[in-house]
Amino acid sequence: MLAIDKLNQFYGESHTLWDLDLEVPKGQCTCVMGRNGVGKTTLMKAIMGEVAVKSGALRFQAENGEVELTKKAIEARSRLGIGFVPQGRQIFPLLTVEENLRTGLAARSDGLKRIPERIYELFPVLKEMKYRRGGDLSGGQQQQLAIGRALVIEPKLLILDEPGEGIQPNIVAQIGQVIRQLIEEDGLTVLLVEQKLPFARKYADRFVIMDRGRPVAKGEISELSQELIKTHLTV
Repeated sequence: MLAIDKLNQFYGESHTLWDLDLEVPKGQCTCVMGRNGVGKTTLMKAIMGEVAVKSGALRFQAENGEVELTKKAIEARSRLGIGFVPQGRQIFPLLTVEENLRTGLAARSDGLKRIPERIYELFPVLKEMKYRRGGDLSGGQQQQLAIGRALVIEPKLLILDEPGEGIQPNIVAQIGQVIRQLIEEDGLTVLLVEQKLPFARKYADRFVIMDRGRPVAKGEISELSQELIKTHLTV
């Protein structure tokens, strides 16, 4: 679904991603893990075009064939079928839930003007609160709204940057269940940044551990050993 080859990215003089290679298989959840500051969020932003890359390739399997993303604008990447839920949610607090969801429609390639009913099936609370302002929702509800907004384009690849950060455990579990439902029922591919080991082990299919801007370990989630955790994840 997504293949990253020899990706290099800089912030000023700081080299943040180093010849990074990564495969994101179709129809699975790949979890990117690592200590703070190793480049996880930078990688997600590079995929979406929010930060420029110095060199390397980002090859995405779109409906009409493989597309090289590095020269594509953010809006073009969304129209190709990539949904993004950034760290911190970034909803519009003064817009209603429905208005927040409608902002995602602009990135659809088919021009659909209505919110897909599937969003409300996955997150019934959004239908109940569709006329409430986004800023009035709890943190967990805002995260569901941010995911719903990304799903409005009916993406082929959904990127989630720490979706469980700072929200209540029952909502975190609901989000995990929605991820699995989307994979198993809709064939969605998910690329997830997550620090919580129980969440990753329960809902991801594969893991990639990053350190100093490059992957240092990867495999099936069942292969995430205590030795790898101690070496690369324990603070």
